[in-house]
Amino acid sequence: MGTLTLIGIIIVSLLAGMESVMDEFEFHQPILACSLIGIVAGDPVPCIILGGTLQMIALGWANIGAAVAPDAALASVASAIILIQGGQGVAGIPTAIGIAIPLAVAGLFTTMIVRTLSVPIVHMMDGAAEKGSFAAIEFWQIVAVLMQGARIAIPAVALCFIPAEVVQAGLQSIPEWLTTGMAIGGGMVVAVGYAMVINMIANKETWAFLILGFCVAALTEITLISLGAIAMAMVMIYLHLSENGGGNGGSGNGGSKDPIGDILDDY
Repeated sequence: MGTLTLIGIIIVSLLAGMESVMDEFEFHQPILACSLIGIVAGDPVPCIILGGTLQMIALGWANIGAAVAPDAALASVASAIILIQGGQGVAGIPTAIGIAIPLAVAGLFTTMIVRTLSVPIVHMMDGAAEKGSFAAIEFWQIVAVLMQGARIAIPAVALCFIPAEVVQAGLQSIPEWLTTGMAIGGGMVVAVGYAMVINMIANKETWAFLILGFCVAALTEITLISLGAIAMAMVMIYLHLSENGGGNGGSGNGGSKDPIGDILDDY
């Protein structure tokens, strides 16, 4: 692996780790992290497919209170590197998915350790605030965020220094029954993640869009760009109806300002 590729992987890993707590540009999401790793490594196609599959798995992952979700950043970066090092291309995606799940759990423990180590940093920032030292506050803020980036970058660099032949030999030594089971299990986990999202957003206002989306996605001649444009148009139509609904000439009940909901209520 070349020097420029290694530097690119380090940068992507740092961004993924930092974004796992910042949630600003979403570089930790599998579809972005895997795709960026594939681009800097010169093998984007299998990594994009891997990222899309892992994204479906991670749809239902969310931090709720003190409960921290499995770490998508480490799972995405590490599994993409293993996929590239393995040299199997698209054929190695099921194995990479199977490896990503335990990596997500391992990443959960690493982020918990980093968050624990960040507690003294918070107290240092409090002390700096009492002294009015804005430079110290910014410094410790950067240190805390870089710690999150380092917990992804360090394992990523370690994987890069493992010879590709060793990774390929290890992947090829995995029995067929295990790789088949990984592929089946990965498909089931994708379904579970998607079902969790549907369960969270399922209401009378969104079911119509969900059904319409499935129907439109079945049309093979429509590209992803076209699907995105259709979705954007639907959002604009819905927002327009929501803003102007319920005020048609002073109806008896004044309207609920939710025209789609009113229509569904009538039925």
